[in-house]
Amino acid sequence: MGFPLLPKWIIPALTELTPEQLKERGIQLIMLDFDNTIVPYTTNVPTPAMEAVLQNLQASGIRVCVVSNSKRDRVRAFCRERGIDCITHAKKPFGKGIRACMEKYGLAPGGCALAGDQIFTDTLGANLAGVTSILVTPIHNHNIWLKLRHVAEKPFIYLAKGRLNK
Repeated sequence: MGFPLLPKWIIPALTELTPEQLKERGIQLIMLDFDNTIVPYTTNVPTPAMEAVLQNLQASGIRVCVVSNSKRDRVRAFCRERGIDCITHAKKPFGKGIRACMEKYGLAPGGCALAGDQIFTDTLGANLAGVTSILVTPIHNHNIWLKLRHVAEKPFIYLAKGRLNK
């Protein structure tokens, strides 16, 4: 498995992810974190580019499911409006929500990926579950706690980039 805090793949933003990239890696299901991955914590309105990515993924045949630790109804409402499945209260990095998602679609970990902005929840959870971990840059670290978390993640990002560039 390698070191579980190192993402398998790093991209600048979810808007740069294409169905072709996922298919090349054998990914049939993409699990997406919600807050700071699809939209900032402060809004439920995605950018036009993010809306296009979600539509392209759905149209491509790649299955899409939001897997969020959030307990707020805003995640379910967002997904309902777009016809996207979601699992809330996922308890990442623990495997509850990730396993539930794979079971829902009847897929093994090798055909799944999880994209999110946090190493200590999204990357760790994905790696422990055996799915491809995709780290994206947070959309907006709007408070001191998010900024501090990002500082704590920097060494792991640096190590992962070094490993991925070899």
